[in-house]
Amino acid sequence: MSNETANKANPDEIDSEQTAEQAAEAAADESGIDDPVTVLEREVADLKDQLLRALAEAENTRRRAERDVADARRYSVAGFARDMLSVGDNFRRALEAMPEGDALKDPSVKSLVDGIQLTEREFLNALEKHGIAKIEPHGERFDPNKHQAMFEVPNEEVPNGTVVQVVQPGYVIADRVLRPAMVGVSKGGPKAAPKTED
Repeated sequence: MSNETANKANPDEIDSEQTAEQAAEAAADESGIDDPVTVLEREVADLKDQLLRALAEAENTRRRAERDVADARRYSVAGFARDMLSVGDNFRRALEAMPEGDALKDPSVKSLVDGIQLTEREFLNALEKHGIAKIEPHGERFDPNKHQAMFEVPNEEVPNGTVVQVVQPGYVIADRVLRPAMVGVSKGGPKAAPKTED
């Protein structure tokens, strides 16, 4: 390329550079800022802020997804377990309906009772294996988060608000209530002492 050609190209480049600078200055003048560097610094600050917000949003989304996966693992059997609780209740009802006394001397009745007890125990062990625990609150203070009061029992010997009878046991999975325990609560006794944290 000859010098003349290079010289002819340079004025165009200079004109385009001047035009870009003039446009930046005009934009700065319109916004009330004289310095184009200040305009660029503001744009950089805005972009940096947007980037930080996007990164924080991505981190929050990742944490939320991890928590959802952990909850899904922990509570995935909740629906199935809730349906199976009636099976456990029926084992208990069958045992309570068995005759006592002379009838248990009959070997066939005794083996039936032993079989139902073994099956119930195995059923409860399977629930425990999957993080499901039975709530037997007899003698505990009534907790509306874990218990469902069915009736009140006038009893002056125990503190007011104490579970005195369990109609149906409850179950929890991890820290969530699967089914509240149905209970009878004392009424009319001395007030229960408030819980103190150690």
